[in-house]
Amino acid sequence: MKFVDEVSIEVHAGKGGDGIASFRREKFIPRGGPDGGDGGRGGSIWAVADRNINTLIDFRFARIHRARNGEKGRGSDCYGAAAEDITLRMPVGTVISDIETGEVIADLAKHGARAIIAKGGDGGLGNIHFKTSTNRAPRQCTPGGLGQVRRLQLELKVLADVGLLGLPNAGKSTFIRSVSAARPKVADYPFTTLHPNLGVVRVDHSRSFVIADIPGLIEGAAEGAGLGHQFLRHLARTRLLLHLVDLVPPDPEADPVRDARSIVEELRKYDESLFLKTRWLVLNKVDLIPEDERDERIQAFLDEYLGEGASREGVFTISALTGDGCRDLTMQIMNHIALIAPPDAEDDDVAGDASPAGLVAGVTAIAVPEVQDATATAVPEVQDATATAVPQVQDATGDD
Repeated sequence: MKFVDEVSIEVHAGKGGDGIASFRREKFIPRGGPDGGDGGRGGSIWAVADRNINTLIDFRFARIHRARNGEKGRGSDCYGAAAEDITLRMPVGTVISDIETGEVIADLAKHGARAIIAKGGDGGLGNIHFKTSTNRAPRQCTPGGLGQVRRLQLELKVLADVGLLGLPNAGKSTFIRSVSAARPKVADYPFTTLHPNLGVVRVDHSRSFVIADIPGLIEGAAEGAGLGHQFLRHLARTRLLLHLVDLVPPDPEADPVRDARSIVEELRKYDESLFLKTRWLVLNKVDLIPEDERDERIQAFLDEYLGEGASREGVFTISALTGDGCRDLTMQIMNHIALIAPPDAEDDDVAGDASPAGLVAGVTAIAVPEVQDATATAVPEVQDATATAVPQVQDATGDD
C-alpha cells in the first residue's frame, strides 16, 4: 500500500431540519392549538484515531465527505429524526487543521481519540414552542441551522521515541534492521527508503522503545533537492534524534564532516524546535576501517567536527551491519528515554497513553507503517519469532 502522510479534504455537516407551524384539527376538538414539531439535528462529522490504519491514502481518493440533513418537523407534535453522524477513521498521530484559518482542530495522538471536525446544524423550532397565554395560535417557526463546511489539512506525524537522521546510504535502514524486526528495503543505491519505517526495540522483557527511519536528507533538501525535507515532520514527536554518519562513504571525494554539518543545517532550516531537540552522533560503518587505523580516523573526525577538547558525551561508534556497539547504544537510549519521560502506567488505558512510550506497552497500539517487535540484539539475524517473512536483503553495506 502506498504511504500517504499529507492530504486535504472537505467536510460538509448536515443542515438541521426546519420546524413546522401546525395546528391540531380533529372532529369535536375545536381550537386544538399548535402542534408543530421541531426539526431534527443535522449529521456531524467526527474523526477517530484507529491503530489499524497506517496511512491517509483513503482520503486521497475520497476528498469530500457529506453528512445528511435532519428531517423536518411534523404536525401532531412529531419531531423530525436526527441524521446519523459520519465517522472518519484516521491513523494515530494525525493532526487536523483548518486550511483557511490555520487553526489546529485536533491532534489524534492516542488510539480511540475522537474529535468533531464539522458540527451539524441544530433543528428548527416548531410553533408549539411559541404558544403563550396571549398568543394561543402562534404561526411562528424557525428554520434549521446550517452545518459547518470546512476545508481541512490532514497531516500524519508518526509516533516514535527515537528518530534517525542522515544522508542516503548512511546505514539508517541497516541499523533499524539490526536492533528490531523491522525490515525496510536495503540496497546499494541512494533513496531506497521512500517512506518512514518504524521498529520496536525491546531491550528486555519489560522495556522497549519505538525507532523511526525516514528517507535520507541531502544538502539543499530545503530547496527541494532529493526527496525534500517534508519527511522531517515524522520526527516532531520524538524524544531523541540519532544522527548517523558514514565514516567510509563510497564517494572518495565525499567529506564526512561537511556532510554531517549539512544535515544539521537542513534540520535548522526546517524547524528550529527540531534543531534544538536532543541529538546524538552515531558514527557508523567502523567495520570498514582497519583496526589499526580505526581510533585515529574516529578521533580525527571528532576533532574536526566537534573541535579539539569538546565533550564526547552523546557520541557513539557502531557497525550496523555486524552489530558492534548496537547493544550498548540501545541500552543508553532506553535509559535516556526513561529519565526524561518515565511511563505512567496508572493513566494508561487499554491502548496505552498518548505518548510513544505508552503505546509501546502494547505493540498493536502503534498505528504507523511496518511496526514490528524484536528483542534488541547486536546480531541482525536474531529477531522475534512472530516477525513476518520479508524479502531477501540485497547489499547491506549501502542503504538509506
